[in-house]
Amino acid sequence: MSKRLSRKFAAALPSLLLAIAGCGVGQYSGLGANGGSFSIASSSNSIATNGQVQFTALLPSGEPAAVSWSIAEGENASSLGEGHVDANGLYTPPSAVARDTVHIRVLATLKSDPTSQASQLITVSPGFVQSLLPQNAALTAGNSVEVTAEVAEVNAGKVSWSLSGSSGNGGSGAGAAGVLTNPSCSYSLDQYTTCKVTYTAPSVISSKESVSLSASVNGTNVASPLRILLNADGWNSNPAINQSEQSGAIALGSSGGNDNDYDTFEDRAGTPYIANCCGGTLGALVEDTAKNQYILSNNHVLAESDQGKPGDTIDEPGLIDNGCVPLSQAGSTLRPVGTLKYFVPLASHQSNVDAALAAVSSGAVDPAGSILQLGESTGSGVLASAPPVAGTGEKLDADNLGSLELVKSGRTTGLTCSSVESVDLSIRINYFQDCAETRPYSTKTFTGQIGIAGDHFSDSGDSGALVVDASNAEPVALLFSGGTDGNGAGLSVANPISDVLQELSSQAGSRLTIAGTNQPHKVACVQYETKPSDPFAKLVVPPDAAAHAKFIAETSGQSLLQREAGVLAIASGKSLDSPGEAALIVYTDQSKSFVSVPQSFDGLRTQIVPTTAAAIARDQAPDHPAPTTGIHLSANVLAGASAVVKQYAPEMLRDPAIFGAGVTESQDNPNEPALLVLVDMDRAPASMPQSLGGLRVRYLKLHPFHVTQSKYSSANHASSCALRGLKAVRTGRDASAIDSGSPGFPLN
Repeated sequence: MSKRLSRKFAAALPSLLLAIAGCGVGQYSGLGANGGSFSIASSSNSIATNGQVQFTALLPSGEPAAVSWSIAEGENASSLGEGHVDANGLYTPPSAVARDTVHIRVLATLKSDPTSQASQLITVSPGFVQSLLPQNAALTAGNSVEVTAEVAEVNAGKVSWSLSGSSGNGGSGAGAAGVLTNPSCSYSLDQYTTCKVTYTAPSVISSKESVSLSASVNGTNVASPLRILLNADGWNSNPAINQSEQSGAIALGSSGGNDNDYDTFEDRAGTPYIANCCGGTLGALVEDTAKNQYILSNNHVLAESDQGKPGDTIDEPGLIDNGCVPLSQAGSTLRPVGTLKYFVPLASHQSNVDAALAAVSSGAVDPAGSILQLGESTGSGVLASAPPVAGTGEKLDADNLGSLELVKSGRTTGLTCSSVESVDLSIRINYFQDCAETRPYSTKTFTGQIGIAGDHFSDSGDSGALVVDASNAEPVALLFSGGTDGNGAGLSVANPISDVLQELSSQAGSRLTIAGTNQPHKVACVQYETKPSDPFAKLVVPPDAAAHAKFIAETSGQSLLQREAGVLAIASGKSLDSPGEAALIVYTDQSKSFVSVPQSFDGLRTQIVPTTAAAIARDQAPDHPAPTTGIHLSANVLAGASAVVKQYAPEMLRDPAIFGAGVTESQDNPNEPALLVLVDMDRAPASMPQSLGGLRVRYLKLHPFHVTQSKYSSANHASSCALRGLKAVRTGRDASAIDSGSPGFPLN
């Protein structure tokens, strides 16, 4: 998922169109639950608006029936539609509903006999349009943040709020986890229902803690919890700072983008409207040898993935933060801060960065290169703006990879901090010509990239943010991509800043450097990643595989015991390098600096756990290696691992199920390097070897990276700016995008 964020916007819908259709549930004439000559079944009878249902049709023999799928009737408002079912029987519900539940009937018609039909009723309820906003926040004692939830329902619906460790919906007392107050919802006939609540941190915070705030729609469909960090350091951080319109010369790290980065459609009456718009982060200030200054961000933020033209206006904030109203339209609150000047073409086989520059408009940007929240805490607790260190940035090597804390200030998740997960990463990214991701443009493989650990470092809209070293504010990289498994694991990807400056310098015909200060300074490390007390808690190994590992540990595995050499005991366990696989735990003497253990034994991965003989005797030895952050490998080992990646990555990325490969540290044996392989969690690779080229192979299963959609997007993700269900007809700059008969459903 690249990090330009897409939003949708629709003109107001006439209230008359939102009247509920007058059909009764289950009263569709001529339709039965079973057509006699065939039957249909579904993966679910009840779903939320952000889900999908797969229908199947079977003949009495059990063979698939050749049928045509359609929507028979439904109860939803006519303007919102009843959803869509494709030729394969995959039903996508409407993006919003007009009441708490609506019933929609899906019809199958036998192709060989159109008089033979079968139907099934589906109950659709509203889900959340997106994750709770802000996606994260950090507060000191007694401070507050307003939290917003958008519900895929019009003129109705409610949200229930809950706070971990509190008595429920807060109140006037100060709970141990803080309190929730002022819950409210706003309703409209032509907009999603929006509900808000205010969270206030407890009056006393003795150390760094965290609380979780959750929301549910009409008592169901719990949203992704919002994690709020509580700190006693005296600072507050909230991405709303990065999304707000600034006055005067702006600090960077702010929302921004190309003023033309939107998709235009027509409604059923033929009236054009902007349905989708994109934006990202204006990352940093760059200057050439003549001291001309430019805004640095990604190509896909400033240049619309090669679709932009030099001279295009660059706005602050971006279209995604003003309701998708460009400067050319009345009522726009955007501010022009620059014009597109140079971009490294994504379509070129020679380019290896996603980067672009905008010439700064006079007086529009702080010439010192300040970035939001990169400075010290002010008297109110808000982190001040501050510039990064000027120059060409800091290079990653064996000396800093183990301890480096990386920080970025971006539009969507604000100020976040994490560690290096992978280097020399090859990654395949899909780019599109439009915000809705319906028009593929280019599939590009980047090499030599930096992988940043965790699920909370970034999300869509953070594209273009400058990544710096938290210890000194030295530039390290330019963020451009990332993804998640939806269950706590994730990875962000960034171009090394030296590569960015080099390729842009070639475009500009002048040596470019980051503008900033000559005085290194610390940056607050706002760490939202969680480290579970038991990393095995979510790992599941099939019972037969677990039983086999136990058998090996108790039989042939005992041949590994060599107390003099440092091997103390053998047991069965779960692999961290390949979740779902069993492993052979090899307990080694922690007093020895090196113990020789094979990477696998009898077809099982080995997992190295340093301990003592006394701990084993007392049955107190840990059942997994201690978790680490960063990469703690010598320069020679890193160089050898990089050579292996360069040898194997091109072949591995030919497998459609694999989209990334790089150098990392093994989690089964943190003293060894590993080949990190990124796997599409919805596909199965042709093979998943335990080792390659002498390296352990560690697998990270993630959803495919998007260009504009949030990493939290479901298969049927509704944007927060528009109600879909209108006829999609592109006009203007995107006139060739969609045929007039195409349904208004984005292909997420």
